[in-house]
Amino acid sequence: MIDLHTHTTASDGRCAPEELVARAVAAGVDVLSVTDHDTTAAASASAAACADAGIEFVPGIEITAVLDGVDVHVLGYFLNPHAAGLSAFLATQRKRRVDRVRQIIDRLAALGIALDADAILRPSESGDGKAAGRPWIARALVAGGYVASTTEAFEKYLKTGAAAFVPRVGPAPADVFEQIHAANGIASLAHPGLLKRDDLISGFVAAGLDALEAYHGKHSTEDTSRYIVVARQHGLAVSGGSDYHGDPSHDAGGLGSTSLPAELFQDLKGRWATRRATASGLSPSTTFSSS
Repeated sequence: MIDLHTHTTASDGRCAPEELVARAVAAGVDVLSVTDHDTTAAASASAAACADAGIEFVPGIEITAVLDGVDVHVLGYFLNPHAAGLSAFLATQRKRRVDRVRQIIDRLAALGIALDADAILRPSESGDGKAAGRPWIARALVAGGYVASTTEAFEKYLKTGAAAFVPRVGPAPADVFEQIHAANGIASLAHPGLLKRDDLISGFVAAGLDALEAYHGKHSTEDTSRYIVVARQHGLAVSGGSDYHGDPSHDAGGLGSTSLPAELFQDLKGRWATRRATASGLSPSTTFSSS
């Protein structure tokens, strides 16, 4: 099984890196990518745990861009998680996340819901690069007895158009593609079936998009088939994964429940090797390593 879309406690997942890898082993996952939101804080621990378990690890990330008020999630693969430029860019992203969480908590307070912003945000201020997000607020709402589940929290307060929703501020998709490429990675559009803006894909391709996430836990069989065709039409590679968070109210299935076919993974890996070779002036065979 090849699962290239998972999250840890470094962002909005419920599993620490070691636990995530242990669950991946139990599920029969052979290739794993940790794609936390706007942070690579879990990369080193995840890579070490995968090495111990005999799982191939793909350094990854999920960066949120914004276009005309719409969130566009971009996955980065095979990148250098410690690249200086990427690290600075992500630090700005995480600062925006903290600001947004505080604004949402202020809106909740105006609705008569008192949450401790400092307690919610404490993990993001520990200095280890954790990225705050709305799921942290959702869990606090459950803990405070304001809602019965994180799903209810999003429906009532946190999703687009809900009572406490605050629009995101972020970079344009083209800027995200550029940052991923600068860190020697390739960029894939996350869950396009959830984005529902196929009209944007050709523009993303022109701006440097490398792949589409056709396989996703919340894509239907028809979605997957359609995006494989769209990827071929635009000369893109295909990525895929479960989008596992370890949170039953969020996940569509367990680790490995959505697996990228091996031949498509090899194509994705080959695209990365070719891009890296082109950037460095070397032949693809001399750069074919995700280390």
